[in-house]
Amino acid sequence: MSEVRADTITASDGSSPVTLTKQSAAKAWMYYKQNTPAISDSFNTSSATDTGTGNYLQNYTNSFDASYDGRAMSGSSFISDKIITHGLTGATTGAQQFNVYDIGSAALDDSFSSVVTHGDLA
Repeated sequence: MSEVRADTITASDGSSPVTLTKQSAAKAWMYYKQNTPAISDSFNTSSATDTGTGNYLQNYTNSFDASYDGRAMSGSSFISDKIITHGLTGATTGAQQFNVYDIGSAALDDSFSSVVTHGDLA
């Protein structure tokens, strides 16, 4: 088995650090407390907008190349029996709507949720 260990990846022109742009790298993620509301940690996220009970908009620092096509999103919730989905409303090249529901399909503001987005940046 091979192993690669590195503290820094340097671009071919000598600049550093390198921004990952390959398909295997997540292009944005966010750890969000909707009941506060506050972003605890994130990557490629400029802000989050609470758009209603159980709904929030993740605003990207660097936009995606298409408003919805080709993007894959997923999420997880801190509390069991919760579902996070991505919504078609609010999906633009610069933002994505997420919705949080309990198992009875009622919208709710979760104490912690985590979302990740893959796709091509503009």
